[in-house]
Amino acid sequence: MAGGRLRRRFKDDDLTDMPDHALVGVVRIPSMQESPGRAISKRVIYALIALFAAVFIVYLDRDGYRDVQDNELSFLDCLYYATVSLSTTGYGDITPYTPSARLINVLVITPLRVMFLIVLVGTTLEVLTERSRQALKIQRWRSKVRNHTVVIGYGTKGKTAVKAMIADGQKPSEIVVVDGDQTVLDNAAAKGLVTVRGDATRSDVLRLAGAQHASAIVVATNRDDTAVLATLTARELAPKAKIVASIREAENTHLIRQSGADSVVVSSETAGRLLGLATSTPTVVQVIEDLLTPDEGFAIAERDIEPEEVGGSPRHLPEIVLGVVRDGKLHRVDDSKVDAIENGDRLLYVRQGLPD
Repeated sequence: MAGGRLRRRFKDDDLTDMPDHALVGVVRIPSMQESPGRAISKRVIYALIALFAAVFIVYLDRDGYRDVQDNELSFLDCLYYATVSLSTTGYGDITPYTPSARLINVLVITPLRVMFLIVLVGTTLEVLTERSRQALKIQRWRSKVRNHTVVIGYGTKGKTAVKAMIADGQKPSEIVVVDGDQTVLDNAAAKGLVTVRGDATRSDVLRLAGAQHASAIVVATNRDDTAVLATLTARELAPKAKIVASIREAENTHLIRQSGADSVVVSSETAGRLLGLATSTPTVVQVIEDLLTPDEGFAIAERDIEPEEVGGSPRHLPEIVLGVVRDGKLHRVDDSKVDAIENGDRLLYVRQGLPD
């Protein structure tokens, strides 16, 4: 029964089958947008310019107009006529009767009327245009997205993970955030990240985020059971992706690893160790925090070896080498297996500042 439900979950691809225009509001491709207050102010200014331009033109040619009482038009009459004309109300109590006044109405007042109406309905047009633009962006993005990073959950852990990745040189446009809270997704989009709204334990939501083409997937949910199911779903879709998951309790480590996580971070134990160290050796905690902050001070990094380093000892390099990654496995620098550097090795070392 459980296997059947799981198979139905993976076959539920409703979102990925939807047309791109229907995904507007689910997927959001970030773009630089004008603030609402500034946009409204500009529209009001344009409308007032059109209105007073019409008032000025009518006032200059006021002798060509007459009202129902054949009185000469005052400035207030001109303002009244321009207002009802541009708003297409047109009571007919003031009309142009000379050929020149009628010609000016055709050549000037009518275009101003059109401009005024465009300004009035501009918000609606802008919304429709924005939806079309977003649909086109989604279509292009879905066809090109490859080797990106999917971050599941944009709480404290997710935000910190994204910040670290960006500080380490990854482009915000190459990071896709999946979360069910629209408020946190708005915050992510404001930082230039692609966002997908939905439940990351559903395969169709992760397909929409391009998880099947991702090079890495970060699981940073607030609940361990959600993290396990999201990891299982992600591993089914992306067998070759590197999956890094965070859990709160160490007793769930074996579950998350069985679900397909390559690396597991136990947040409660890590925080507990730092708290314990801070009581006796607070400077050690400062150094650890410095190493975990890639955009300032020292940082832990990984690099390929240089050709001239083959055969040498990792302990004799200029950098402080912490370990050697060989065949996908990390060896500490004091391990006899890595006394000599070999082709294909990668070095885990301490670097200073951002990479060039």
